[in-house]
Amino acid sequence: QVQVVESGGGLVQAGGSLRLSCAASGRSFSPYDMGWYRQAPGKEREFVASINWSTGTTLYADSVKGRYTISRDNAKNTVYLQMNSLKPEDTAIYYCWTLGRATITATTYWGQGTQVTVSS
Repeated sequence: QVQVVESGGGLVQAGGSLRLSCAASGRSFSPYDMGWYRQAPGKEREFVASINWSTGTTLYADSVKGRYTISRDNAKNTVYLQMNSLKPEDTAIYYCWTLGRATITATTYWGQGTQVTVSS
């Protein structure tokens, strides 16, 4: 059984920073990719960022490019999202996901989400 747990959300002023963490547990779990989606009130869920576990190749949504940085700790199966220059429109629940394999079948696992609120 694989568990995905996010942390680091909170309330910040516009222009501030937050660092989110997400750990995928399960001793035999091997990630292929990890990343983040977010969902603002009344909006559709949108892609934020991802990172390939072997190469470190990153992808970012245009709305966060230049402000957010995704990184990984391979030994801990943990992904981080450093969020700088935060804007009120960044307010959302941020969901961590990982695509990986604990058995012979590759599966996408989701965390429960962490709230990020940016005040103007």
